[in-house]
Amino acid sequence: MKPRHTHLTGDCRAISEVLSRIGDKWTVLVVNLLGGGPRRFGEIRREVGGISQRMLTLTLRALERDGLVTRTVHPTVPPSVEYALTNLGRSLRTPVQALGEWALRNQAAMADARQRFDGDRARV
Repeated sequence: MKPRHTHLTGDCRAISEVLSRIGDKWTVLVVNLLGGGPRRFGEIRREVGGISQRMLTLTLRALERDGLVTRTVHPTVPPSVEYALTNLGRSLRTPVQALGEWALRNQAAMADARQRFDGDRARV
C-alpha cells in the first residue's frame, strides 16, 4: 500500500534541511551580525563571542554555499575579505529575529515547564 501523501515527505525533508542550516546557533548570530552590514572575518570572530576560527570558517562557507552570504576578496596587500548578506540572507533576518524574540519572551515559561516535568518524573 502506497502512502497517500508522498509530497509531504519531500516537503518535510526540504524544510528539515533548511531548518538544520538556520537552526545552528552560529548561523543565527552571524546572520544577525551581517544584517548590520558587511564585515571582515576578524570582525565577525570578535563580535560573535566564543566561536572558533574553524567553526566560523565552516559557518561562513555553508552560508555562502546556501546563497545567504557573499564573500568578496579586495585586491589589497594583504588581501582583504569581506562577508555580506545576499538578498536571500537579508530575507532570513526577519524570521530569525522573530524566533529570537520569541525565545527571549518564553525562556522563563519553558524553564518552569521543564522544572515541573522533571519534578513530576522524579515522583513516579
